[in-house]
Amino acid sequence: MRRPVVRPLALALALSLACSQVIAMPAADTPASAGSAAAVTTQLPRTARPSHYTVEITPHAQALNFDGKVKIDIEVLAATDRIVLQAVDMRFAHSTLTTAAGKTLTPKSVDVDAGSQTAAFVFAAPLAPGHYVLATDYTGKIGTQANGFFALDYPTANGSKRALYTQFENSDARRFIPSWDEPNFKATFDLTVNAPSSEMVVSNMPAKATQVLPNGLTRTTFATSPKMSTYLLFLGVGDFERTTLTDNGVQIGVIALKGKADQARFALEASRDVLREYNDYFGVNYPLPKLDNIAAPGRSQFFSAMENWGAIFTFEASMLLDPAISNISDQQRVFTTAAHEIAHQWFGDLVTMRWWDDLWLNEGFATWMEGRTTRKLHPEWDSGGVDAAFTSRGAMGGDAYATTHPIVQPIATVEQASQAFDGITYGKGSAVIAMLEDYVGEDAWRTGVRSYIRKHAYGNAVTDDLWAEMDVAAPGRHFVEVAHDFTRQPGVPLIRASSSCSNGQTQLTLTQGEYSVDRPDKTPLHWRVPVSVRGGDGVVSRVLVDGTATLSLPGCSAPVIVNAGQKGYYRTLYAPEQFRALSAGFNRLPLVDQVGVMMDAGALATVGLQPESDPLNLALQVPLDAAPDLWQMAVGSLGSLDDLYKGNPTKQAAVRKFVIARLSPKFAQLGWETREGDSTTTRQLRTALVSTLGGLGDAAVLAEARRRFDAFLADPRTLSPELRRTVLGMVARNADAATWDKLHALAKAEKSSMLRDQYYSLLAMAKDKTLAQRALDLALTDEPGATNGAGMISAVSWEHPDLAFDFAVAHREKINTLVDTTSLARYYPGLGRASIDPKMVDKIRAFAEAYIAPTSRRESEQAILGIQTRIKLRQRRLPQIDAWLKQQGV
Repeated sequence: MRRPVVRPLALALALSLACSQVIAMPAADTPASAGSAAAVTTQLPRTARPSHYTVEITPHAQALNFDGKVKIDIEVLAATDRIVLQAVDMRFAHSTLTTAAGKTLTPKSVDVDAGSQTAAFVFAAPLAPGHYVLATDYTGKIGTQANGFFALDYPTANGSKRALYTQFENSDARRFIPSWDEPNFKATFDLTVNAPSSEMVVSNMPAKATQVLPNGLTRTTFATSPKMSTYLLFLGVGDFERTTLTDNGVQIGVIALKGKADQARFALEASRDVLREYNDYFGVNYPLPKLDNIAAPGRSQFFSAMENWGAIFTFEASMLLDPAISNISDQQRVFTTAAHEIAHQWFGDLVTMRWWDDLWLNEGFATWMEGRTTRKLHPEWDSGGVDAAFTSRGAMGGDAYATTHPIVQPIATVEQASQAFDGITYGKGSAVIAMLEDYVGEDAWRTGVRSYIRKHAYGNAVTDDLWAEMDVAAPGRHFVEVAHDFTRQPGVPLIRASSSCSNGQTQLTLTQGEYSVDRPDKTPLHWRVPVSVRGGDGVVSRVLVDGTATLSLPGCSAPVIVNAGQKGYYRTLYAPEQFRALSAGFNRLPLVDQVGVMMDAGALATVGLQPESDPLNLALQVPLDAAPDLWQMAVGSLGSLDDLYKGNPTKQAAVRKFVIARLSPKFAQLGWETREGDSTTTRQLRTALVSTLGGLGDAAVLAEARRRFDAFLADPRTLSPELRRTVLGMVARNADAATWDKLHALAKAEKSSMLRDQYYSLLAMAKDKTLAQRALDLALTDEPGATNGAGMISAVSWEHPDLAFDFAVAHREKINTLVDTTSLARYYPGLGRASIDPKMVDKIRAFAEAYIAPTSRRESEQAILGIQTRIKLRQRRLPQIDAWLKQQGV
């Protein structure tokens, strides 16, 4: 699954500042593998397990319900008088249990427990161990948010239409089939669907038979699936069109709403290229006969794409490219989304974590493979190799708070599983993999991965199963100990580097501590940290820092770089004299190391471990002809000063004038229009500069944006795809009532679901509080569409967190219908995250105590701690930054 990502325009901002509760029970029948816990968490009794589901579904799209029939082949493992499985919002009828001898038993009752999300088929006498077939008819609900079986409405020239889709991760297959809805209960599936003959039906496997029914329906039966977890099953029904190509015996397809298949051509070709790469990398060919990627209108607060085996689901914004509006960043998003979800076809689908504790085996690996494959197949998108720095630093901000958690974390409830889809699981997981691969070498790492995939194919695994294969592939490296340090405990190591010169040699001392944002006096945890060091001669040395380590490097004149190549998951704090040497030679460092040094200096200055002047001076010395990625860092570093002076209009105006003066020469060099030969990073820097200068109130930039908007209203073709979103966003943020009304008219008239969603998001960006309130009121109506309302309220919270949070709480019952249940525990606290008002802390805490289960309050605790720490750090930082600004004449 790919989480929705809001990527800051300035990539330098790396330090960004009600399901039921079910008791976990140990497994009785699953042996532990090497190093794993002796039991697999479950929310069901281990008295029976399924092997095959035969399912028939008849959806009633307009009525938002469906009829189902299921036969489940099960093995009863221990004598019991009941079969307990998971089910939500279902009614049952005609239930039977057939024994291996052909005898039919009728349950004396079917006991539904909404609180535990279970249905128990209770029999008059205990069932002996053996094989049975449980059969039942049932009815279920079709929702309007993207979990379970759901409907998405979308505009067309002929009015609104409705399509149906499923989304089951992490625990929503139970809304579609009464089932053992946990990853360790793998089974095969036969799915039959009765749907309107005019509509396409798609699932994980190709259709093997169709039958026209007399009532305008067609019965489609799909081929038997491979053995897989319930959350990977998929069904889509709608007015679709499909485009395919065949490669290495696999039919690769893209499915979109009618009229949009051409916009999926890039995704189709990307899927082919990625599939080839993964067949080679994993050493096990993709095992299914087809791989579809299905584009759907709308959005979710929880995810943007889902790796259903053979039938990837992706929201249109992450799959389709409209040449009139899509830019290079959209192209990158489409490719990386496909690379992420196709990686899951191995890591997640073929081999699945046993329980959500090891979710990172799915998501961390897919994120890492996504980045690795993008760099290999599209090197032009990362010309300076700086992605390694962003990968390693991306999760450190959240991981340095007390509210963080280990990569491998205990999960006991459905809500906790939903909350596990976070920056630690994805970002830190990916970063640690990149570091470990660098530690043992690419060849040994791939050997271990291939062995792991082969050994656990069609089964389940835990993290230590992977480590066992790596230990064999890379012996003598203390690999398991290092891996455990970074996956079993939370936090970010800090490597302190100091050096001295003796007899023409640099004596480098490295000491391990811990980087913390909110706990300056915290006793550091202990890690064994793989560290790479580049000396003055350019040679990279490697050492495992186990507390402390020393290195002797030739020469004394050139600065030493710690974390050379920036693949290590740690911050580096240089001694003051060493940092001065780095600063003096900064422009001669490799680009990836320049970026890493700037990111670490900014993060360490924020928490008081370095002077605030260090990162700011680096930003000022970036030359006009520096790489675009380095300029992105400068834009982020200098642009972030603006937020620190909110509430002090006089000082803020002076700071804005200063930053505009520093950034304007670079923008003047680039200009507004894309030029022939512009690199990807140059084009992205241009839009970042436009956005940042506009946000700082640059009168010339704002006037030109307004002029382009007026021209766009007369002829949309005048606004290039590269600038479209940036210009419209700037206009929307600075909108007056008349401009807001013009944007609103665009939204109401738009017939493209993807564009329509963009316009409604723009309406929620206004700085003007009155217009923000209008956007909030609009979000509760039917006009924006069922999946846009919650997103609009979130967008308002970026500028008006207190307004958005108070509004959401006041309308909680309505808003709960606009948010998929997997996101509820994080949605409301997220609205208040950007607040700088201490009163928001009490509001979030009160909401959590009233509406969020005690075991599911991590997001609330993170939001509260983030607000408190941001206020505290702001007060500490301002005197130093004031002094630095004074030195600059501000």
